[in-house]
Amino acid sequence: QVRLVESGGGLVQAGGSLRLSCAASGTIFLPNLMGWYRQAPGKQRELVATITSAIRTNYAGSVKGRFTISRDNLENTVYLQMNSLKPEDTAVYYCTLDGSRWYGREFWGQGTQVTVSA
Repeated sequence: QVRLVESGGGLVQAGGSLRLSCAASGTIFLPNLMGWYRQAPGKQRELVATITSAIRTNYAGSVKGRFTISRDNLENTVYLQMNSLKPEDTAVYYCTLDGSRWYGREFWGQGTQVTVSA
């Protein structure tokens, strides 16, 4: 089984920056796909960014140019550097790992709150 623990969320002023981290434990494989989603109250969960083991990245259009996803394959840790934050970035951010090949499911963290004040 896999556990994901996010950290780095908090309160920041518009224009500021935060760096989120997600550490995966209990893994004996190199996950292909890891990523970040976010969900604001009353809204659907949406993809923010993904990254493969080959460091191929994909970003939502709303964050491209402001956010950077990266990973440490040795540590099975994924990061999200968020710059130029806007109030509309306020959400709970969730880390995800695709373990479908080995476990038949994806894994999700508990989420970390990001609040951007105007």
